[in-house]
Amino acid sequence: MSGPKLAVPPGLLERARAASPQIEWRVDPGSSVPGETVRIAHLFQEEARVATREETGGMALTVDSGPVGALVLLLEADRRGPPRHLVSQNAGRDPRFAGGAIAAVWGLLPAPPSDGPVRVADVVELARYALP
Repeated sequence: MSGPKLAVPPGLLERARAASPQIEWRVDPGSSVPGETVRIAHLFQEEARVATREETGGMALTVDSGPVGALVLLLEADRRGPPRHLVSQNAGRDPRFAGGAIAAVWGLLPAPPSDGPVRVADVVELARYALP
């Protein structure tokens, strides 16, 4: 981990790290916007859409608001440290994320559209359901 320490139980973080190589990725070419990469993360019987935008000033990540999306976000936060912005996006805000999304920003990129704040602890609790 390169950033500040996350408030995650060590055993849970180890389980998340161990699950990371098991995530199968495929490109979702039809749903990206310019400057963004959209992929589908598949783990066990669940999937999550993951949109990534990297720029010189940082990175923005938007994930489906389910367990696999939360796990992907948790793994990125483990790598980069806690995000500068972490917000929820309600269903209907972005048609690519029909059930709603969690959006995070690291670095100096602007805050993503928000329907409310999200705590890292909430992401950790949701990610727990994706783990064996």
